[in-house]
Amino acid sequence: MKILIGISGASGAIYGIRLLQVLQEAGHHTELIVSPWAEKIIAQETDYTPEKVKTLASAVHDYHDMSAPPASGSNKLDAAAIVPCSMKTLASIAHGYVDNLMGRTADVMLKERKKIIIVPRETPLNLIHIENMRHLLLAGAVLLPPMPSFYHYPENIDDIINHTVGKILDVLNIEHELFLRWRGLN
Repeated sequence: MKILIGISGASGAIYGIRLLQVLQEAGHHTELIVSPWAEKIIAQETDYTPEKVKTLASAVHDYHDMSAPPASGSNKLDAAAIVPCSMKTLASIAHGYVDNLMGRTADVMLKERKKIIIVPRETPLNLIHIENMRHLLLAGAVLLPPMPSFYHYPENIDDIINHTVGKILDVLNIEHELFLRWRGLN
């Protein structure tokens, strides 16, 4: 698959990083857009540098380059995921205000009726957040908040991160073994 990953300036850049790692290991073509604030978050919250994260992708596009291939529907991406997605980025996509490549790529995915996964990172949510999410759902986006589950008995933060990344892969119909699936109650 040809999948674009956008990492916006919300806490939780590690979700996008882990998704890139898994997709790279599985041999998928990945394209990456990192917002300027995401670069700061990566440096603050992880042991990675933005430069190291960019090496995980097959191709990297400048956040401000509205002439890059993902800005056009003729680029033929199979799917895109914005992981994590700040409320600013979510609002811009929900209202069609696309002044950067990440927003434009999401807009293209919606207009082309392609899979776009939004992993919103904010809590608590206010009514504006909920309404913007509603707009995206109605437009065809998949909203996948990183909500931890405990049926797979997570032992550390990596297990919790892998669960959310596994859920993203499920939406993309990509097989994985990142977490133990629900087995029901005995």
